[in-house]
Amino acid sequence: MKENIFEQPYQISVQDRKNLNGHESFLLWFTGLSGSGKSTIANKVEEALHLKGIRTYTLDGDNIRKGLNSDLTFAPEDRTENIRRIAETANLMIDAGLVVLAAFVSPYKKDRENIKNIVKDVNFVEIYVNTSIEECERRDVKGLYKKARAGEIKNMTGISAPYEAPENPDIEIFTEKESVDQAVKKIMDVIASKLKLNHE
Repeated sequence: MKENIFEQPYQISVQDRKNLNGHESFLLWFTGLSGSGKSTIANKVEEALHLKGIRTYTLDGDNIRKGLNSDLTFAPEDRTENIRRIAETANLMIDAGLVVLAAFVSPYKKDRENIKNIVKDVNFVEIYVNTSIEECERRDVKGLYKKARAGEIKNMTGISAPYEAPENPDIEIFTEKESVDQAVKKIMDVIASKLKLNHE
């Protein structure tokens, strides 16, 4: 089947789109336990980018699982496929010239390495939202930990499934010590040179 698939060339390149947008395109990948604050921080970073005139799009775990990945479970192999599809989607958005923000537990190192391979290392910024399981469970924003402790949820990361923390993330946020505003500033400072704004 693959021998009958041919890549379609286009006249408008990714560089053309970047030039039109006035900035570089890449992926900000937020990883951490459920309840760590990934989505909250990603949303605030997107707001800050939007105010600077950056074209963005946010991919969020629950939203994606309601649509694109609604056929997947939380079993390890489906978690891997979930992340692969998201990475491929993000790659298309990078090609469209956008700064993509993705907030996903993404508990396995091998899956995060695969994201780098799909979008290319240069387009990948790994942000580890480092919040202890105790604090995430204390917050329990969605009530998931309570359900996991009651045995109502299987494969709950941090409870009945592992979380493999990044060893060398590009950015590490300690939410128990840093405020959301401090986290946003830290991220914006790191990615400022990567954006290469040509209207500043």
